[in-house]
Amino acid sequence: MLAITSSLKLFLNLATVQAVMSRRFDGRLGSLGLTEFLILFHLAHAQEEKMRRIDLAESIGLTASGVTRLLAPMEKIGLVKREANAADARVSFVALTTGGKDALENALENAEYLAKETLFSATKEEIAQTSALLQKLGGTVR
Repeated sequence: MLAITSSLKLFLNLATVQAVMSRRFDGRLGSLGLTEFLILFHLAHAQEEKMRRIDLAESIGLTASGVTRLLAPMEKIGLVKREANAADARVSFVALTTGGKDALENALENAEYLAKETLFSATKEEIAQTSALLQKLGGTVR
């Protein structure tokens, strides 16, 4: 077996956990996948419930083009909408719609349940410490 540093071990474990969480959450959040849920969650917590695409992409860890590909079907079914920027025509916003708020609200209960189910053996202190570490590594939810 190859020897690896504790930093690389942490990174590899994070990558695996992210894949496991995506699989666990996808299909169990109503009509939303985990990434769509994250988009709606960040929009719901943004000022005026809207964000520039590039800021939204950064907040969920995707590229701007990746977010654009995800937003197209979400816009078609009425979860989000585009809004022009009155101050700069080159910049547009992604805004949460009433349908998006409803979908997020419906998914939140299942998301809370899945999170509790996944972390059932962790203490509150362990959860808080891990969350703090993830924020240091780039996590955006506070």
